[in-house]
Amino acid sequence: MIERYCAFTGHRPRKFPWGDNETDARCIALKKALAKEITKLVDAGYTDFLSGMAEGTDAWAALAVLALKKENPALKLHCVLPCEGQADEWSASARERYFSILEQADEVVYVSREYHDGCMLKRNRYLVDHAACLLAVYNGEWRGGTAMTVRYAQKLGREITILNPVAPERLEL
Repeated sequence: MIERYCAFTGHRPRKFPWGDNETDARCIALKKALAKEITKLVDAGYTDFLSGMAEGTDAWAALAVLALKKENPALKLHCVLPCEGQADEWSASARERYFSILEQADEVVYVSREYHDGCMLKRNRYLVDHAACLLAVYNGEWRGGTAMTVRYAQKLGREITILNPVAPERLEL
């Protein structure tokens, strides 16, 4: 039932003006906007959410789903990982968050067991292939995984909602 599935994509912390500082007012505003959009999706009938579990947007969206799931246990979080060891080079706090989310997920899918060139792209395509809509935190730049994922979703005719990371207003594509 792909109609009830929504995937997330978005930038990692290094692409945001605040970097890793999640106490920055802009980061807090973005997280709130992300949670608000996910709530709208739930209200519109989406029950299953796919996160690629990268740092930043993917993790924040997954946490928002888990928070909503406390009130609505029918919601499902599917973590789609590019490979085992995705978080091996991350900070201790980022790894702790990552594994905490995976423990609470309804499903964990590995698109590849080992890292290889293209496994991130394969993960991103899996997200779009298995969802009717895409919620993206996207700054509009042409290069990068988020840009490629948004373009792939456009090519497949998926419903796309984009949040501007710096001024989190909603844009429809």
